[in-house]
Amino acid sequence: MDATDAEAICEAVTRPTMRFVPVKSEEQQSVLMLHRVRELLIRQRTMLVNALRGHLAEFGIVTRQGTVGVGMLIALVEDDDHDLIPPLSRSALLPLIGQLREVHEKVSELDRQIHAWHRSNELSRRLETIPGIGPITASAIAATVTDASLFKSGRQLAAWIGLVSRQNPSGGKDRVGRISEQGDPYLRRLLVVGAHAVLRFSRNGKTAATRWAAVLLAKKPYNIVTVALANKMARIVWALMATGRCFEAAGTV
Repeated sequence: MDATDAEAICEAVTRPTMRFVPVKSEEQQSVLMLHRVRELLIRQRTMLVNALRGHLAEFGIVTRQGTVGVGMLIALVEDDDHDLIPPLSRSALLPLIGQLREVHEKVSELDRQIHAWHRSNELSRRLETIPGIGPITASAIAATVTDASLFKSGRQLAAWIGLVSRQNPSGGKDRVGRISEQGDPYLRRLLVVGAHAVLRFSRNGKTAATRWAAVLLAKKPYNIVTVALANKMARIVWALMATGRCFEAAGTV
């Protein structure tokens, strides 16, 4: 501790409304480490796939997007019964394919560990009952938000994640801007991805959240509805954490 740290501590204790960051347990820190390593490996996998696609595109070889297209490219490179790919190029691409498979196996192993912890954690299982939230998102929230009582409302949790609009007052009027994007970017991205999944099935949805999204989608642009739904999901997360209940299909939590 130096003079700056001591000054900051003295300043903090003189403010009764100061909000302190809760300390995570070793278990929570370990789960979040699994998530961070998983994210790093996924970025590496994406880089390898893009490199493979880019190199083969130079020979006019292009396939569909997704895992099916990548599988077709891998099979084409490993098949030496054709002359579409020069031998030197094939020898350069084979190490990429080997590394891609290795990274994919490591991501799958981390997924298994995260899912195992999710099944053993009561809070994470309850959060999974919310539409759009799966084991990955539920475990990340359970490991990140240590105490829901630190937030007075679901809106505060949504604001902490960065899913509320910026307020730009001017001339006595509040002008609503884009979302603040403050707080935890990982949780925000997971909730937005989950909202995208809910919107894809919102037309046939039976829960209040999906029906609400379908009605809003008829009035607002898709991206705005996606963020609004992610915000609603964050508020439901707070409600479940604060009350100890599971999500109910009727939407009353």
